[in-house]
Amino acid sequence: MYLFNPDHDLALANFKSNFTSPASARKLRSDLAMLPVWYAPDEALIIAEGEPNSTFLEALKRKLPINNQLVSFSQLKSFSELEVKPWGWNPAIRRQLFESGVSEHQLPLLSDLDLIRAYSSRQNAVRLLTELKESNFSFCGESYFHSHIDDLLAYVYASKQDQVLKMPYSGSGKGIIWIKDEITDKQIDWCKRVIDKQGGIVVEPVLRKAQDFAMEFEMTDSGIQFIGFSLFQSAPSGAYTGNILLSDAAIEKKLSTFIRIDFFNELKSTLNAKLSAYFPHYRGYLGVDMMVCQTTAATYQLQPCIEINLRMNMGIVAHRFYERFVHVNSSGRYAINFFKHEGEAKSYEQKMQSVYPTIIENGKIKSGYFALTPVNDQTSYAAYVFIKENHEASV
Repeated sequence: MYLFNPDHDLALANFKSNFTSPASARKLRSDLAMLPVWYAPDEALIIAEGEPNSTFLEALKRKLPINNQLVSFSQLKSFSELEVKPWGWNPAIRRQLFESGVSEHQLPLLSDLDLIRAYSSRQNAVRLLTELKESNFSFCGESYFHSHIDDLLAYVYASKQDQVLKMPYSGSGKGIIWIKDEITDKQIDWCKRVIDKQGGIVVEPVLRKAQDFAMEFEMTDSGIQFIGFSLFQSAPSGAYTGNILLSDAAIEKKLSTFIRIDFFNELKSTLNAKLSAYFPHYRGYLGVDMMVCQTTAATYQLQPCIEINLRMNMGIVAHRFYERFVHVNSSGRYAINFFKHEGEAKSYEQKMQSVYPTIIENGKIKSGYFALTPVNDQTSYAAYVFIKENHEASV
């Protein structure tokens, strides 16, 4: 059984079983509850509530080769012995599943959750970047962890470039602030609160980004497996906005316009060993966010570890979707959009369906707009794709 709980990072930072996520996070979870359909195995159960999700799933089955079924929280007692795979494990989701009837031996132990929290700290990304740079001097980027406000401020004041400050526990692209020119009193107060609650702050110089991407992995009892590449897009704030839907070969070709392809092969091999050593008891998905940086007018370098995401992530969703449902001669973009006003999402969908009608051939999307989650007048968050044949101009 698969469950989308995107408030996982917030719940893991809080680390209490009675954690209640903000209204916006609860709305995101509700609106996108159907997202596991696109990455779960065929015929897996999807934990999602409500008639709109059921209706949407039945409509999907008439268009694409999908055989998943929905199960609500109230029905979980009937499936208590099935393995559950949420977006990420934390005390709050463990409690919700247990109280809904999932057998305790299908849930992680509290000691397992302690380990996941320790593994998920950004301190591990700081350590990994340092070690990767020591083994390959061509890599760029710096990352430091400060547990005392005086040490942090001394570093920031001495720096001659903009800095980004990150909470040790928060989602990729979240829990961060940007220091431009000088740090403000408000930002110093933020730093003090974070140090008090989470034990420190990660600080990094701002780099000149040319391309965001990630390497995606799965850790199993048989060892670590490379899933593929993720070519993603983010807002200036660092927040995720979407993924480019391409084959791994096409992504490698695109990246090789900046960095020699053998760099990526070497890094993939190094990460297999490093991640296995860092997280020996972790089982599940993880992604390492990276960045191609422009260092001079004609020179690019690789920052090999911006973040480590120890959970399911949007890059894997996009990768799985492309492999299963995108026509071999097509590519596209996967996106999550926020709509502020009632009816705005529905109006957008109707317009996109009219302008970019979906063309499906042999169970694969060849071109057009396609909604991945239900859309109605109350929708605030929607997942969708734009697919184009490769000879078409970009949408």
